[in-house]
Amino acid sequence: MASVPLSSAEPLADALAAQVTHRDEQIKQLRRQLLLKQFELDTVLGVAHDMTARDHTVDELYHMLRLTLQGQRNVVQLLLMAREDHGFQARVALGSDLAEAEKLVLTPHLREGGVTQPQAVEDLHLGEAWDRYEMVIPVLRQKQVAAYVFVGGLRSDFDRQQLIPFLGSLANTLIGAVENRRLQAQRVADAAVRKEIEIAQEVQAMLFPRSLPNDAHLAIERSYVPHTEIGGDYYDVVEIDQHRLLLCVADVSGKGVPASLLMSNFQAGLRTLLRQGVELATIVPELNHLLFRNSGGEKFITAFLGIYDRRTRRLQYVNAGHNDPLLLRDNGTVEPLKHGTVMLGIMEELPLIRVGEIEIPPQSLLLLYTDGLTEVFDKAGNEFGEDGVLNVLHRSRYLPLPKLHQELLRTINAFSAHDAQFADDVTILSCRFK
Repeated sequence: MASVPLSSAEPLADALAAQVTHRDEQIKQLRRQLLLKQFELDTVLGVAHDMTARDHTVDELYHMLRLTLQGQRNVVQLLLMAREDHGFQARVALGSDLAEAEKLVLTPHLREGGVTQPQAVEDLHLGEAWDRYEMVIPVLRQKQVAAYVFVGGLRSDFDRQQLIPFLGSLANTLIGAVENRRLQAQRVADAAVRKEIEIAQEVQAMLFPRSLPNDAHLAIERSYVPHTEIGGDYYDVVEIDQHRLLLCVADVSGKGVPASLLMSNFQAGLRTLLRQGVELATIVPELNHLLFRNSGGEKFITAFLGIYDRRTRRLQYVNAGHNDPLLLRDNGTVEPLKHGTVMLGIMEELPLIRVGEIEIPPQSLLLLYTDGLTEVFDKAGNEFGEDGVLNVLHRSRYLPLPKLHQELLRTINAFSAHDAQFADDVTILSCRFK
């Protein structure tokens, strides 16, 4: 067998050694990359665990990300801008002061979420203030840009290739935790609001009378259609004694829990004064003083209060800035009940109070209501108004009171341009005198 000359074997051995060395370097490089990937994965998982282990505030979550990034040697310049209620806001900064970073202004294209892939900052033409950053990494949530991560000071293409997915994953984890924290806080707030609404609804339900008179002298019916879950209207019928009863309809400014609480104060004050046998000329100023003391003049109530005496068929009343109740006599004539004073609660002392008094003929119909019945508009902007109410009364006055109410509500529903979505609460209190 022929032997290989020594001069030929040496180059072959060198080539083989070089191949082995190159292979070893490749293995080491792959091992380093694998270890780096493992480290990055552990970092992301660790951050995700830390962010969800406790109920951190949103500011604490951003601080945790900043501490994590400070330990990354390849991160020299970084700015995270997150989408907030009023646009993108700087929340994390490395290599610069956060207060300075907050002065940076995104282009309309960026503010609209127009960059959805990693991109070189120089291609975005943001200006000299952005020169420290080389790459922008968008963070997408449900296909929408939730944040931008601007990175600078990258030492090599290897840094760039490694950092983009790592920072994207880290920022995505953070933004997800922030969104979850905000959703959780919103759920807690919503639950508190729902509880307040439930309590206010229970309070409001207690304000309304459980039953209405229907005797040899008169019959009373009511309808109440709140615009929101907690309306601002109030009606009441109180038997003062065996001969006299109080009719009341009121409307508080505003809606929701504050309006409900103010109306409950109004009702409590009214019933207390009635038990004391106080006349209307005293009841109204006392209610005004109560409301002004509780709201400081910031809220007011319009109200109509009338006391009817079955023996004399006379109605004493005060209209405190409310829609005029309509008295429809059997002969077809209509009299609006106007006498009274201004709305209650806007001033400490009422300037003038005039107690009206009227005799009610047999077979008369009295309609009390709030402005939700009249302030209904059609598509041309025409208001239903008092004339619309009178038209329904004239043609439907002899209907049973529940049917009359149904006709009023049906008519304004047909008239409205908003398909039964009225702009205000609708309250109707009717009284047919026998």
